[in-house]
Order: sequence, then structure tokens, then C-alpha cells
Amino acid sequence: MTATAVIDEIKQLSPAEQSRVIRFAVELARERQLSGEKLSELAQRMADSDNPAEVQKLREEIHRGFYGE
Repeated sequence: MTATAVIDEIKQLSPAEQSRVIRFAVELARERQLSGEKLSELAQRMADSDNPAEVQKLREEIHRGFYGE
């Protein structure tokens, strides 16, 4: 099932069920955020790295860890 199909299905739910889906999505995103300690560790690794590919990978990981997915 695609994300578009899931969204279309959610639109068909009652407002109460849509609220449950929203709460679930928010909680899932919150669980995927990284701790401050882990974010600091990744930032230090990024600052210490001379490898542009690794720097980009770490930057993306920090972004996902800070904002969630």
C-alpha cells in the first residue's frame, strides 16, 4: 500500500479515528527522535570527519534525529 492510499483511507475515517491516527503518528515521530547526548555525539563526529560523504550522512542523521522522520 502506498502513502497516498493510506492518506486516502485516513480521509474516510471518522474524526475520532482520524484523531487516533494523528496521535499515533506524533508519538511515532517523537520516539524516533534522538537524545541530546546522541545528537551531540553525531555532531562531534561530523565536525571531526574529513570525509564529505560521511559528513553528509551524519548531517542527515542529525536532521532525522532532531526532527523525527
